[in-house]
Amino acid sequence: MTTTRRTPEPGSWLGIPPFPKAAKAALAQAEQRKNLRHATGTIREKRAVRAAEVDNWEELRTAAAQIKDRVGRHLADYLEQAEKAMTAAGITVHWARDAADANRIVADLAKARGVDEVVKIKSMVTQEIDLNEALEAEGIAAWETDLAELIVQLGHDLPSHILVPAIHRNRSEVREIFTTEMGTYGTPAPEGISDDPAELAAAARTHLREKFLRAKMAVSGGNFIVAETGTLVIVESEGNGRMCLTLPETLVSVVGIEKIVPTVEDLEVFLKLLPRSSTGERMNPYTSLWTGVTDGDGPRDLHVVLLDNGRSNVLADPDGRAALRCIRCSACLNICPVYERVGGHAYGSPYPGPIGAILGPQLRGMDDPTDRALPFASTLCGACNEVCPVKIPFTDILVHLRHKAVEHKTAKHPTGEQALMKGAGWLMADGSHLEKAQLASRAAGKVFKDKWIGPMPVPIAERWLQARDVEAPPTQTFRKWWDENREGDKR
Repeated sequence: MTTTRRTPEPGSWLGIPPFPKAAKAALAQAEQRKNLRHATGTIREKRAVRAAEVDNWEELRTAAAQIKDRVGRHLADYLEQAEKAMTAAGITVHWARDAADANRIVADLAKARGVDEVVKIKSMVTQEIDLNEALEAEGIAAWETDLAELIVQLGHDLPSHILVPAIHRNRSEVREIFTTEMGTYGTPAPEGISDDPAELAAAARTHLREKFLRAKMAVSGGNFIVAETGTLVIVESEGNGRMCLTLPETLVSVVGIEKIVPTVEDLEVFLKLLPRSSTGERMNPYTSLWTGVTDGDGPRDLHVVLLDNGRSNVLADPDGRAALRCIRCSACLNICPVYERVGGHAYGSPYPGPIGAILGPQLRGMDDPTDRALPFASTLCGACNEVCPVKIPFTDILVHLRHKAVEHKTAKHPTGEQALMKGAGWLMADGSHLEKAQLASRAAGKVFKDKWIGPMPVPIAERWLQARDVEAPPTQTFRKWWDENREGDKR
């Protein structure tokens, strides 16, 4: 059946200014701040209750951190083991060095099968590489099937949270998006619906049903890959993932190389931590595991794209590599006072909040001012350290990246502060240098004649003087005073 549809018009991160400027604009959005405060507070409270139920919660956190660190130390070996196991199970494994490689692989697979649309499971990594935009450029529509992602896509918006991409929207706004946009994508526009969550969910279900049934190809991410068995794992809450994993003939999973866990026993640790840390649930409503092709069950054509896209660079930094422990639970966002007030868009990346402040700049480098600004998007309060299920030392990495950001910037454009410190070093290195400087200060003292120095265009110190009045230098130096008075002291 042929249907009229319009290719989605995804948003773009390119127009978002660096964090300091974007955050200032976000603070003026009172409705967004209200939505965020309510949503993050609710999730935060649920998480605290569920974590308290587990007697060995801290031991599980420690175990998860150790497992992730072990994977990092032996990543090449585990990746080769996973590739071998997946290939033996009937999965075709592809390796992607960067976003361009991954997008090309997925687009080529779709075109080779004559596919002009795909259904998608919510995936942070496909947002990271702008897969939807890349597919659209090839004439392939990518339909988001997660409810929150659907809201973002229909609203021509950008995600603002790892777990709940439309957290900045309230249900009245969602109703407006659905009634305005759904009719332009091949399904009748819902008429007369209220902002009741049940009605909104029913409208989304109707909108997506025919897309599920006619889809020949699905695209997913992956929460974990078990190296010993080649098993892929996806956890979700709505069932849309299960539809994408079972109905289409072809399934392509784009997975970051850090998502490896060594054994099924290791996986157990994360399945206890992840749902409690993300949605405040004891377990996810849908946990899907698949190991290759199974006759009469699910897709017959399985592909996994293992993506680097800067992860090797993160792993090479001993002080920053702990960011790769992240399991995308969003607990750090929900506790962060900065994120709660400015939202996710201000970070200019699919990864907002504390994890975005430490992961994004490492994946992309420090060339862009936006990435250099992100490590400073924190109060260093340490709340994110306390709730992270894999014990990422956020504050340590933030301080480390701040140092790198300053070094990177000043390597090309030395600052006035650096020039001042260099001059101070020369001054203090030799007594004769200090003596010459004191002669200059005596001259300045005579010019100002004991008057206070207020705001004035003095190089380097101009901004400092805008808020301070400084006493004029004395007309007599200590050296001069000593020369005049030391004989009397001796008597």
